[in-house]
Amino acid sequence: MKVCITTLEFPPDVGGVGESVHRISKMLTAGGYEVHVAVFRASHRATKDGSRRRANCATTVQDGIHVHRIQNAVRGDVVEIQDFYSDVYFYLKQLHQEHHFDLFHTFFMTETGYVTTMLARESNIPVINSVRGSDLHKHIFSAKYHAPLSWVLENAAWNTFVSRDLQHRAEVMVPSIAHKSSAFWNSIAPVKFTNLPIPSLASELSGLVVGSVGRLRDKKGIEFLLDACEQIKDEIDLTLLLIGDFVEKERAYWEQELKRSSLGDRLKITGIVSRAEALAYLPLLDIYVIPSLNDGCPNALLEAMCAGCPIIGSNVDAIGEILEQQVNGLVVNPGNTKALADAIRYLAKEPELRKTLGKAAHQTVIEKLAPEVEYQNWMRVYQAVLRENCDRVSELKVQDLALQV
Repeated sequence: MKVCITTLEFPPDVGGVGESVHRISKMLTAGGYEVHVAVFRASHRATKDGSRRRANCATTVQDGIHVHRIQNAVRGDVVEIQDFYSDVYFYLKQLHQEHHFDLFHTFFMTETGYVTTMLARESNIPVINSVRGSDLHKHIFSAKYHAPLSWVLENAAWNTFVSRDLQHRAEVMVPSIAHKSSAFWNSIAPVKFTNLPIPSLASELSGLVVGSVGRLRDKKGIEFLLDACEQIKDEIDLTLLLIGDFVEKERAYWEQELKRSSLGDRLKITGIVSRAEALAYLPLLDIYVIPSLNDGCPNALLEAMCAGCPIIGSNVDAIGEILEQQVNGLVVNPGNTKALADAIRYLAKEPELRKTLGKAAHQTVIEKLAPEVEYQNWMRVYQAVLRENCDRVSELKVQDLALQV
């Protein structure tokens, strides 16, 4: 069976969705599917040197996966969204005409989902829509996206979500999808923390090391972590380590927040680092904090659990579903600086509890977040969708024969 997955990112692109698509693609390949990944490379403005370009599609093979990188044309100073959609639709349709896909699977409902679902419905083949987070957490508040998002949910053969919160929101928007939706978490392969490079800031960490990892942006709630550490800095000798960097479009805002902060030298920011270096920091943390306002099912959380970190997380999306209070972590309400400060203060004084929570987090990864668990979930979805489609096609053929008679 030939599957075409559509996405906005795929390794070596940096991003959690790209990592998930790569992981799922390898699972499907191992399960006997021929996997194609169409990566939509959006560009809405002319290049820095003012040059233009044609739309194009470049194909390579990575790890046995056929990767098609589609770029829209840049014909003027600004690319209209409908021109972008038109270009990627054209090449996606060409790929389908060449390879005859049995199933489409789309990640992210706006730029990829609408085009993919349109082609799938026109071609009379099923499409699985996978919601990862910001498409329902942020884009839903845009009037221009509300109708397309609802249409994609309604017209998918099946909708998957990485948290029950996301599934609930989608079913509130489109109640009719309740019978064709399911929620299950991401997975992570065991991580070896030996033989990793010594991270560059390791010698600058002192006292209680509180850390967080990721692309530092609006949804991550980092300002509340800054405020919480400010509240307790006179009580506890601590270092706040942010592993990652701020997204460029928000940099001015975060520079303002850092200037306002009184943490001074107690705050360390690594900037962009390799995944190996980011992982190497995790065993150095006394407490891992993920204070997100919304976050799907973040890979950074799973990596911290693999490292056996004691974790404080926001009660949102999969973070609040995976972490059990006082069992494998501490859970606080998002945006609550006092609760976050109290949780850090509490764990700072309880080193034995930190060890217990870290061991339990590691065990949770092994038992509930293993690749084998996610693989079985995807196989059930794929087999059900393809089986239903075969039954529907057979029924249509019978109807056609009856009409001919």
